[in-house]
Amino acid sequence: MIDAIEELRGREMVISHRVRGTRARWQQMAVTNAEQALAARLANRQHVASRFDALAKVLGLEDPPMRLECYDISHSSGEATVASCVVFGPEGPIKSDYRRFNIEGVTAGDDYAAMHQALTRRYSRIKAGEGKLPDVLLVDGGKGQMSMARDVLNELQVPDLILLGVAKGTTRKAGFETLYLNDAAHEFTLPGDSPALHLIQQIRDEAHRFAITGHRARRGKTRRTSTLEGVAGVGPTRRRDLLKHFGGLQELSRASIDEIAKAPGISKKLAESIYANLHSE
Repeated sequence: MIDAIEELRGREMVISHRVRGTRARWQQMAVTNAEQALAARLANRQHVASRFDALAKVLGLEDPPMRLECYDISHSSGEATVASCVVFGPEGPIKSDYRRFNIEGVTAGDDYAAMHQALTRRYSRIKAGEGKLPDVLLVDGGKGQMSMARDVLNELQVPDLILLGVAKGTTRKAGFETLYLNDAAHEFTLPGDSPALHLIQQIRDEAHRFAITGHRARRGKTRRTSTLEGVAGVGPTRRRDLLKHFGGLQELSRASIDEIAKAPGISKKLAESIYANLHSE
């Protein structure tokens, strides 16, 4: 810290203190924790960078890729479909560049159409100057998803980038993935202890996590909204206020008619309608 401040100020400086006893031990503990956290962070960055180097060798690149994007789709029997985009660099996840896409207008459960929509929206924006093109586009899926992704890139005339597909092997266990490169004609596998495979698994799992958390949030919001939409006299504002008053749909469902009627703007008659709607099944 002193070195950084001296560089900014342009002259030498000394920090003096008179911390003793218990406070001195706390201070030393804080310094030790900070040093350990920094060491762990630097070690993790070095670990991720080594995986990028390994992936470069697998892909036949002279230099490691600087930007990887991975996409995944999540839904419940076609309900509340969400596509995720996660981005990794040699230092790890670039979470500020993560994106989610609420998929609309496709046949329920059609993952190909959902992925097509997500990629089209993403790369149309990049072509318009929003965001950066990746060096490697990783698609969680087999030949079908690979072919669809290639079609999107061709339709949008996206400059050449490496397209890498990852599909679960016949055992569907981690470490037995089948990989497809570019036109899907190049099919290969990597050893289970391959650092390159570990990177692919890491970014794929992160895309899955980001997609499923987005899907659950969207599904929950949709269900909360749709449950009360059929009640006459409960519009968007009153619906929001009602859920806020009770702290959520679950708590509202547990409330009696009298308790619902105590909420601001809710009459006894309206409370009866809300209660009946919530307990109709």
